[in-house]
Amino acid sequence: MSTAAHSLTAKDIEFLGRPLYGFLSVAGGPTPPQPRPVWFEVTPEGTIQLFTPPDSVKVSRLRSDPRASIVVTAPVGERERWVSVAGHTTMSPDGAHDLLSRLAARYWDLDDEGRADDLTTMLADDWLRVVIEPETVSRYTM
Repeated sequence: MSTAAHSLTAKDIEFLGRPLYGFLSVAGGPTPPQPRPVWFEVTPEGTIQLFTPPDSVKVSRLRSDPRASIVVTAPVGERERWVSVAGHTTMSPDGAHDLLSRLAARYWDLDDEGRADDLTTMLADDWLRVVIEPETVSRYTM
């Protein structure tokens, strides 16, 4: 395992650019933490962003304590690999619908009428964009 505070490497960014699930944990929650699977995206600035409903439990916890971490792993059948990013978060409705649309296209086949309808339904709701500013990045590659 290696740790490089504050930065994602080019190999990390390539890995995180795949449609993999991230497992998000937020501070201020129950002990032990209860990670939740999320869609995510790496920004050109090297932050991690995701979207969530404004009334979700994670939002109320992040308002109390803005720290979060996300762990992304390679799927079964590939060589073992993971990247973990921990840091403080910011939340805003700005860009949330655009992010949702990009991630839906990344994770779903939007030529599938059912998935396209799911996206349309989701876009009718309110969302927040959550951005994690990396303070610690850890990784493991076998």
